[in-house]
Amino acid sequence: MKSKNIFDHFSSITDFRQSGKIKHPLVNIVTITLCATLCGADDWDAIEDYGHAKFEWLSSFLDMSNGVPSHDTISRVFSLLDPTEFQEKFISWVQNIIKKLDANLVDNIQPVVAVDGKTLRRSHDKKNSKTAIHMVNAWCTQNSLALGQLKTEKKSNEITAVPQLLALLDIKDKLVTADAMSCQKEIVKVCLKSEADYLIAVKNNQPNLFKEIKSHFHNKKDKIYKRPKIDFFRTEEKNRDRHEIRKCWISPVINQLSMKDDWEGLKTIVCVENIRTLKKKTSIEKRYYICSKNLSAEKTLHACRSHWQVESFHWMLDMGFREDESRSRNENLAENMAVIRQIALNALKLETKTKRGIKRKRFNAGLSDEYLKELLMFV
Repeated sequence: MKSKNIFDHFSSITDFRQSGKIKHPLVNIVTITLCATLCGADDWDAIEDYGHAKFEWLSSFLDMSNGVPSHDTISRVFSLLDPTEFQEKFISWVQNIIKKLDANLVDNIQPVVAVDGKTLRRSHDKKNSKTAIHMVNAWCTQNSLALGQLKTEKKSNEITAVPQLLALLDIKDKLVTADAMSCQKEIVKVCLKSEADYLIAVKNNQPNLFKEIKSHFHNKKDKIYKRPKIDFFRTEEKNRDRHEIRKCWISPVINQLSMKDDWEGLKTIVCVENIRTLKKKTSIEKRYYICSKNLSAEKTLHACRSHWQVESFHWMLDMGFREDESRSRNENLAENMAVIRQIALNALKLETKTKRGIKRKRFNAGLSDEYLKELLMFV
């Protein structure tokens, strides 16, 4: 049986236009937009221009008898699409890819799903008193793929959006990592209900928990302890004028932790210390975590470091796709186009034969139809 591609997943999406007035099929609009985005287009005018420039090539596999849709038509259609349905189709597609990739993995490292928020900074609308749209994203660190996203009304609403996003994803047997904003009992419960583990940062938004964990690891030396039982691991990296030492202590939940029963599935507490020297200036940072799995200090440190891939993902969207400069203020439009960018980013990340950055890959896709075809094979 042939595996589904992105167009198969989106073929059943609801088209809210009046059937008798449809001039350009929905598949044309989605395909042209995706191809244009892969080739470097970052706004509606550029997407229309791409359609005209590549009309002959697009006609080889699309019914272009009614010509190229205008930029107004393309943006209007994307503003009508239900972002929830559009997101579900994207999640279904990417999880299908990950299942195939996981089947070929030979290591026994638990996959990490990193969750973090991102604000579309130019999506604010002062005239109508609308703040910028904030997204919660999930990133699979093992496969370097975007897993899905969910819009929140404001940054503070990540607390409610994260469990909703996790409920949409297949996170079974994975390790969910998140920053301190997600250190919430409801998020912990969703992870365990989905048969996943969690590794979540703790800060002063949970003051008592933070204080007790910090006290437990206070002044611990660089070694393994037997009483109390604490595992330890250390890494060191030198690169030109940068020198970084990372240390990790992990301890089973202690009886002295008064809130241990409030956090479902809690098994270990963690301390990670980063000592970074850059151009002869040294900074020291300590972070604390709660975890539902008895991992070694080495694997825990690896997972903590893996989480920051999601920051790299946000950087790729801003630098490679100029997402922060997007002026889409219609909420459906902004959310649906964010999905298109994530589809394009996943395709570019899956293409590993060429050692190029995201911007250069997009530029090359615009130059070469053959290279664009290679990218489309991944979707």
